Amino acid sequence: MIPLRSSEPHYTRPTVNLVLIALNVAVFLYELSMPNYALNRFIMLHGVVPDRLSYASILTSMFIHGGFLHILGNMWFLWIFGRGVEDVLGHAKYLFLYFACGIAAAFLFILLNANSTVPTVGASGAIAGVMGAYLIKFPRAYIRTLVFIVVFITTIDIPAAFLLLYWFAIQFFSGVGSVGYSSASSGGVAWFAHVGGFLAGMALMFLMPTRQRARTWYRDV
Repeated sequence: MIPLRSSEPHYTRPTVNLVLIALNVAVFLYELSMPNYALNRFIMLHGVVPDRLSYASILTSMFIHGGFLHILGNMWFLWIFGRGVEDVLGHAKYLFLYFACGIAAAFLFILLNANSTVPTVGASGAIAGVMGAYLIKFPRAYIRTLVFIVVFITTIDIPAAFLLLYWFAIQFFSGVGSVGYSSASSGGVAWFAHVGGFLAGMALMFLMPTRQRARTWYRDV
């Protein structure tokens, strides 16, 4: 399932969201310009390596991606879910939430993989936090979603609560199933970083004051 657009209206320009996407894309283009040996060194230096943790790498790792699908998926989910969250929080609080969730995601991953020497990169933990925040603020929104059913492709409107909780369940149970394996042996996905970011986003949205918006995006039932 691929989300295409969300039903809640936006009243402000998603400036922070656009800047975050632009920075991630700029860093990825910089990665593409490097020869392999330099790229590997760059990732080892600026990615999160739990066995030899550098606190600065927790921030720098959020802007590094491992391939086209990695950055495309992350930036698309950030665009779909980040606009509404930034709109109700405001630019400054949205930026705080984004980085706070990324940091929370990294620390949970480090806690569960303290001896790992494999670098972890990507904005997935921070974006998972944005998705958790979206779930709290817009549980009754609908997400127009591209669905693949065997050989058929169609679009349907899926309740945001269902889609996001389904996504969270996949991350959680995939994380449980990967306990005891290195990130390399489990496909390179830091499942529990996603879990940590998502839960942090939910918690922060409960704690942070938001703007009141008209609920015209609710669907009558």
